[in-house]
Amino acid sequence: MQFKDYYETLGVKPDATDAEIKRAYRKLARKYHPDVSKEAGAEEKIKSVNEAYEALKDAERRREYDQLRAGGYRAGDEFRPPPSWQGGQGGQRGQGNGGFQDADFSDFFESVFGRGGGPRAPTGPRRGSDLQARITIDLASAFAGARERITLRDPVQGERTLEVKIPAGIEPGKQIRLSGQGNPGTNGGPAGDLLLEVGVREDSRFKLEGRTITTVVPIAPWEAALGAMVKVPTLAGEVELRVPAGSNSGNKLRLRGRGWPGKEAGDQIVLLEIQTPRAETDEQKALYETMAASFDFKPRG
Repeated sequence: MQFKDYYETLGVKPDATDAEIKRAYRKLARKYHPDVSKEAGAEEKIKSVNEAYEALKDAERRREYDQLRAGGYRAGDEFRPPPSWQGGQGGQRGQGNGGFQDADFSDFFESVFGRGGGPRAPTGPRRGSDLQARITIDLASAFAGARERITLRDPVQGERTLEVKIPAGIEPGKQIRLSGQGNPGTNGGPAGDLLLEVGVREDSRFKLEGRTITTVVPIAPWEAALGAMVKVPTLAGEVELRVPAGSNSGNKLRLRGRGWPGKEAGDQIVLLEIQTPRAETDEQKALYETMAASFDFKPRG
């Protein structure tokens, strides 16, 4: 069963007023009425228009439909009512729009509003539907944890701003569940939850792969040749690392436990990159010439 976008069917925006919805419906009803329309498929189109208007003209039905739509459903999506959803119960079909009696509503309409979408038998408290949203943060905030502000816009509750606590070590793509921040319930039922997916921006210094962090550290030729203690950046601050004598560009050194936090913290891989200073004076050129004469070194085999 596919989700139907009733706003799209009527050609109006989700925040359209009741008057705008009614005008759009009347215009389409005249266009596709079987007594006047010569367009192919007019009968099916008028059924879709009638159904959309039935869903949106009633404030309660529109509010319930908006709750589902705010959960991320769009036209053509595979639709299954959420576990907490209870369609309208009972009720008789009223007169269909556009001159049709006993309007033939779709399975989608009846799964959402009950058969015919007519008056409902009394129901108990119903939990509101969940909302989904996304927030993107920098790598340091995901590593150490942070508090971020997010602005939500949806047709049910309008615009609102929330402060979100980001737990330390959250992985890209994971969700944070904010209880009670979804759509409001009905008949005294609790509100749904907000499921907030966390995206993490790329960082120029650190690359995250799984729980391993990789960073490139430049070193001088004499540090590579003789060995040295160098300062290495990590997401938790600088540390000192011993570069072994005889190191080459591309060599990897491991900082255990300095990777992504968790029950078992990952490691940080330090990728060495030898950077050669330019010889800009006669004295500096002479030093390179002395080195060339002193070593029987053939880097290309």
